[in-house]
Amino acid sequence: MASPAPTTPEKEKAVPAKVEILSIKSLGLIKAWEESEKTKVDNKAKKKFSNVVAWELSKQATIDARQKKYELKLEKKKALYVEKMQNKLAEIHKAAEEKRAMVVEGKRIEHNKVGKKADDFREVGLVPKKILPCFNY
Repeated sequence: MASPAPTTPEKEKAVPAKVEILSIKSLGLIKAWEESEKTKVDNKAKKKFSNVVAWELSKQATIDARQKKYELKLEKKKALYVEKMQNKLAEIHKAAEEKRAMVVEGKRIEHNKVGKKADDFREVGLVPKKILPCFNY
């Protein structure tokens, strides 16, 4: 019959016995396999890291291009707005010049009227009734 399964203390003794049985060549192969697997993991991680960096750069370039597009659009809007405001300023200046001319013309007309009245008073020989409020008799 088969012997019963070893108990826990026997298992602990069995594992170190197997380790002692492994030859130096086997240990070297295991170490080489371990290094190879670690290298594979490192290479995969580097590749994934590189992909993340490339993804980030492409997204950043997309955002930068979109930002530049909006900046150009805003620049155009700003230029149109500035031109519109300058046109309004020119219109205001023109209207002010016209109003100044009207005031000057009104002043000239009023001076002419006063001059004509003064001539009329001189011809008739009368003194105007309202010279100054303090000189009214």
